[in-house]
Amino acid sequence: MVIEISKERAVELIEKVAVFLATRRMAAPAMLFIESFRPLHFVGSQIMYLVSPFASVIFSENEFEEFAALISEHENIKLLLKRIDELDEQMHREQREIERIKRKKFWTKLKSIFKKKTKLP
Repeated sequence: MVIEISKERAVELIEKVAVFLATRRMAAPAMLFIESFRPLHFVGSQIMYLVSPFASVIFSENEFEEFAALISEHENIKLLLKRIDELDEQMHREQREIERIKRKKFWTKLKSIFKKKTKLP
């Protein structure tokens, strides 16, 4: 059974998956996983068809089959990775900035401690 997905529906599914991953701060592991299996994306999509009867308990059957068809195309994988990265950056920009400032303060304090210890009396 071949499932055809319109470009609009593909964008909807990509957005849904990207939002799910970004809100749960799973963007980095998801992107690593997707990138590592990128050469096998077609095989992965076929395996998803194999497990679809079991996954239908959790997912809508239509959405699951559409997503399996979606990831069989290399261009959709690129769009998914790009959107996950964009959303993760948007949602967590402030938190990253706060963490960057904390690290900077820590290293500045550590450097000042070492400067004090290395000065000769």
